[in-house]
Amino acid sequence: MPEIVLSHIVFLAPSNVLMQLILVECVFLKIFQPSHLLGYGRFCACSPPTSAERKRMSEDGRDESLATDDEPDHTAADGSNSLNNTMVEEGSTLLHTMEICVAEAERRNGKNTVNMQETFTVYLVETRPMDAVAEGRNPAPDSLWRRYSEFELLRNYLLVTHPYIVVPPLPEKRAEFVWHKLSADNMDPDFVERRRVGLENFLLRVASHPVLSKDKILHHFLTEEHGWKEVVYETGFQAKADSRLRALSATFRVRNPDKRFMEMKHYSDELQSHTSQLLRARARVADRLYGVYKVHGNYGRVFSEWSAIEREMGDGLQSAGHHMDAYAASIDDILEEEEHYADQLKEYLFYAEALRAVCRKHELTQFELEMASQDLISKKQQQEELATGIVRTFSFKGMTNKLFGQEAPEQREARLKLLEELIAEGEETVKEKMVECEEHVERAWVDMQRFKEQKDKDLREALINYAVMQISMCKKGIQMWSNAKECFLKM
Repeated sequence: MPEIVLSHIVFLAPSNVLMQLILVECVFLKIFQPSHLLGYGRFCACSPPTSAERKRMSEDGRDESLATDDEPDHTAADGSNSLNNTMVEEGSTLLHTMEICVAEAERRNGKNTVNMQETFTVYLVETRPMDAVAEGRNPAPDSLWRRYSEFELLRNYLLVTHPYIVVPPLPEKRAEFVWHKLSADNMDPDFVERRRVGLENFLLRVASHPVLSKDKILHHFLTEEHGWKEVVYETGFQAKADSRLRALSATFRVRNPDKRFMEMKHYSDELQSHTSQLLRARARVADRLYGVYKVHGNYGRVFSEWSAIEREMGDGLQSAGHHMDAYAASIDDILEEEEHYADQLKEYLFYAEALRAVCRKHELTQFELEMASQDLISKKQQQEELATGIVRTFSFKGMTNKLFGQEAPEQREARLKLLEELIAEGEETVKEKMVECEEHVERAWVDMQRFKEQKDKDLREALINYAVMQISMCKKGIQMWSNAKECFLKM
């Protein structure tokens, strides 16, 4: 490596931090050896790009800087890979019959429920029949506007109605894990754009799920601009929602939870911990990188001022200064692109909570089964004691019988009859709870395994694409110093 390139590495990354990062990225590339990668760049790698995005990607020509002759091409050329990355399976009928996208965002002013003025963002959801697209026709899409709160209502309904499904998360409502120069304002245009991409990704994941995609409420959300909320509330899903207190009680009192779910709950905690640590580390690196790039602007200023007093060296110094200025300014676009990769990690940070929700539901159903079984055992014991007259355990009723004598035969028969009815009801309840618990375990485990496979694929591709972007960024730095070297040689 020429001396000028070594100097670039030292200038670009104090304490060789970035050099270590590049080595780690190279390890990613060597380990994974992917057969295909989604290189959507600033678009979410977990969702298929819209036609407008594909057009913009082709215009950007990003693949020229991400791949060289001795490196594999890390972009996805066909649409099948895009579909695979949204959990598409044979049963995902909605995504097979309908093209879905969140086309744009718009800021509006209006009054809230307490008649106060507020500013909010709405998102344009567009749908188009897939058969028309396949036949070569291009009909105008059906479109409607949705607020973020409406997406929240849809997801809350899906969580309650399908408790055994790891329901895809929504993008963050307010920016988290941001580096200091990035706006945390939820009305910031860049943040709104990233959230638009996240909302589209959410719809694509739900529409491609073999169970969620068949829910009629989802179809109402996509096609009925008015009245769909009333349809949601008519389902009574809010009454079915488990209270946090009941779930917490079940967590601490359940006796025989499925070990697989306990391990999965622990895994979700670890997943959330590691992804949050990774996001914090990336934010710190972004802060340092921003400072390192911007300080190159000092080179540009010094070279430009120096060129004013030199005759023979002036042109070379001034040209080198221009290269430095352009390099310093490039960091803003680079870090904005990085935010889209960070959003992919954040999705799985929020997925961890969805995974825990399924595990908590298992604990609750198991706890209710155990309580029903315990109540049935107690009722049968009371029946046996009443029938034989032998009290095996201490009870207030047994003490009153000893003090005041036995019950009259009529009272005893009435109590026995009532206990028989309660035992019959209890046996039916235990059967229902057992079936509910077994069904939840079976369905939830299948969906969690499916989620885990998709998670491995998504995160692997996101990390590799991030590494490719970092390598491309460093190549641009090397190119800048090579151009500066040529300027110096011409002096």
